[in-house]
Amino acid sequence: MARCATIAFVVAVCLALALVFGGLDQYVGSFSAHPWGADVSGLSAPWLILPFVVGAGQRTVRRAVWLGLGCTMAALVGYLVMTFSPVENAHPTYAGVLGFLRGGNLRWFAAGALTGPLFGWLGHRWRTRRTVLAGLAAAVVVCLEPWARAAYGNVIRSSAVTAGEVAAGAAFGVLVAVRAAVGRRRGSAVPGEPGTAA
Repeated sequence: MARCATIAFVVAVCLALALVFGGLDQYVGSFSAHPWGADVSGLSAPWLILPFVVGAGQRTVRRAVWLGLGCTMAALVGYLVMTFSPVENAHPTYAGVLGFLRGGNLRWFAAGALTGPLFGWLGHRWRTRRTVLAGLAAAVVVCLEPWARAAYGNVIRSSAVTAGEVAAGAAFGVLVAVRAAVGRRRGSAVPGEPGTAA
């Protein structure tokens, strides 16, 4: 009973934080006085790293996959709610919400239904099985987004945002490589040999 309550609490916290993440992402994009705000808000990689991190924190792959999906959907709902909130000086109407979804934004929910479970699974594999490729997939997504966007004519205007995203992806890639190297070293250590614990 206590274990079920703990799991329910963890799920509720993850969903609540994801909701806040989505709302903050939209809010940052509304900083018209700062050009970098729209660039930060327009980044796709954080929306993939969210389920990755959530999945990495789960004990079972099933919960990682479902919570990856749930947190992605919660974040999108948070984004939608903030768009039509008084904070944005909006006046929400049923027709306005439908227009928002029909205006192409519904595709993000469809995309999230695929990427949420996938990156939740990758996060779980990276943490529990030390799968290097799972970790590198997350690092590459972050590192290469500026060039992927440029290829489609959607260039990130702020050089600081571009540099920050590439640096974050590279740093995580180094962490993945170091963790893998340490894991291999520990796995190959034989008790009783020099440099190992007897």
